[in-house]
Amino acid sequence: MKIKGLIVLAGAVAIMLTSCSKNNISGAKMKTREDSLSYAFGIVNFNALKSDSLKLDARLVAKAMLDGENEKPEMSDEIARGFIMQFVTERQAQQQAQKEEQDKILYKDYIAENEAFLAKNKDKSGVTVTPSGLQYEVIKMGTGPKPTANSTVKVHYTGTLIDGTEFDSSVKRGEPAQFPVSGVIPGWTEALQLMPVGSKFKLYIPENLAYGASQAGDVIKPFSTLVFDVELLEIVK
Repeated sequence: MKIKGLIVLAGAVAIMLTSCSKNNISGAKMKTREDSLSYAFGIVNFNALKSDSLKLDARLVAKAMLDGENEKPEMSDEIARGFIMQFVTERQAQQQAQKEEQDKILYKDYIAENEAFLAKNKDKSGVTVTPSGLQYEVIKMGTGPKPTANSTVKVHYTGTLIDGTEFDSSVKRGEPAQFPVSGVIPGWTEALQLMPVGSKFKLYIPENLAYGASQAGDVIKPFSTLVFDVELLEIVK
């Protein structure tokens, strides 16, 4: 449930309270078009919350609206907004965690295939493995300065999956890519800081240093290991 939905619900309650006055809410009748609109807002929001399995006590929602109108609320507006934001953040994190667990089951064969590739690849001659799990080969070691996390760089690269499927290439576009070192996936950020200008590296980036459980474009599935041929052309001043 997003905060926007909760605010819409509060707005619906406000409309209903306006048309029903401060008397017994259960005795409110639909006599005008505005009354019907108020009731419609209540039904729509109730059904939305019900389908989202979020349970709110309508009496407390109504009480809060009336307390606010009487300028005697038990929560300040700032505290209320902070409480809602904390709830939404925690709920979204829980939902994301649940989705990732479901995706791990759905993609278990693909995950195993990628893990097996990395386990075998790390023992290849010339492959270095960093503490984070990034694997790389030095094709050519440059002699220029190394970028930092605050640098902007210009590179040529080609990216593939472990089966060789190509998903992106600045080489084919005929134009180098330029971006902040800290503005790309973690595997790139780490690798670029290991590369003096003029270097060519081959990177093998585990999913947790790439896009993780997220789909990226049409080709990169969740939990994909990414392979890049990268040439660091310059640090942009």
